[in-house]
Amino acid sequence: MKLTILGCYAATPRTFTNPTSQVLEINNELFLIDCGEGTQVELRRNKIKFSKIKHIFISHLHGDHFFGLVGLISTFRLLNRENELHIYGPKGIKEVITLQLKLSSSWTSYPLYFHELENKEPQLILNNKKVTVETIPLQHRIYTNGFLFKAKPGDRKLLMNEVLNYEIDVAYYKGIKKGKDAFLEDGTVIPNKKLTTPPEPPQSYAFCSDTKYNPEMVDQIKDVTVLYHEATFLEEHAYLAAPTKHSTAKEAAAIANAANVSNLVLGHYSTRYKDIQLFKDEAEEIFPSVELADDGKTFSF
Repeated sequence: MKLTILGCYAATPRTFTNPTSQVLEINNELFLIDCGEGTQVELRRNKIKFSKIKHIFISHLHGDHFFGLVGLISTFRLLNRENELHIYGPKGIKEVITLQLKLSSSWTSYPLYFHELENKEPQLILNNKKVTVETIPLQHRIYTNGFLFKAKPGDRKLLMNEVLNYEIDVAYYKGIKKGKDAFLEDGTVIPNKKLTTPPEPPQSYAFCSDTKYNPEMVDQIKDVTVLYHEATFLEEHAYLAAPTKHSTAKEAAAIANAANVSNLVLGHYSTRYKDIQLFKDEAEEIFPSVELADDGKTFSF
C-alpha cells in the first residue's frame, strides 16, 4: 500500500504548501482523495499518470478540498481521455461541477459519473474485485465523509518445492492459488494446505479529514493498517477545535489508540504553525506510531 501526499495543509494554498489532496495505491488500484487547488500540478510533480485515476473521492464541499476538481476534469478532456471517471462526493457536487463545465463550454469527451452522498450512516460506495470503499461519517461544519479503503485478500502463495515434487501441471496453478486442491492423474488428492501458504493479511486505510474529535468512528476503523486523521491544532489552541469542528494532534492520537490502528498519519495542519514536528511530539504522548504528512511525501506500508 502506497500513500502519496499532494497537499495536507488547512485552508489557503501557499507558495510552499497545498490544501488537501492525496493518492492512495492499494491492491494495485489508484484512488485520488480530495482535490484542493494545485492538485493536478502536484500529480505531475509526483509523476502520477492521469490516466490511472478512475475514482475520485471528495470528503466535503469546502474549497480547500475540491476547488481543484473542475480544473482536473477539464485537463482530462484536453488530454483526450476516453476512460470513464467516477466522482464520489456530497450531494451538490454534480451541480457545482456541471455548472462550471456548462458555462465554460467544456463538456467532457469521456463518460463522467457522479455518485452523490447524503447518508449519515456508513455506506458501501465501491466494491470491485480488489477493493471495497465505504464512507466514514464525520462531524464537521457541513456534511462530511471520510473514506475507508479495504483491500480484498489476495491469492494464496504456491510452495513451489511441493508443487514440483508432485509434478502438478502448470495449468492448475491458478486454481491452487485460489484455494483448490490438486488432483493427480492417478486420482490422488493433494490438499491445498500442503501446496500453499495463506496470502498476506489484507491492508486497509482510513481517511478522516475534516472532523472534530469523534469517538463514534472508532468501531468502524478498528485495527486498520493506516489512519490519516486531521490535526489542525496543537494543544495551545485546543479552544479553537470545538467551535471550528476540527481536531488537535492529541485528539487524533486518542482516536488511533482507541481504534488500535497500526499507523497514524497526521495532516491538515493550520498554517499558523511554523514547525509541524510539534504535532508529532504531542501525538506521541498518547500513541507511539505517528507519521507526519507533508506535501510530496510518500509512505509505503
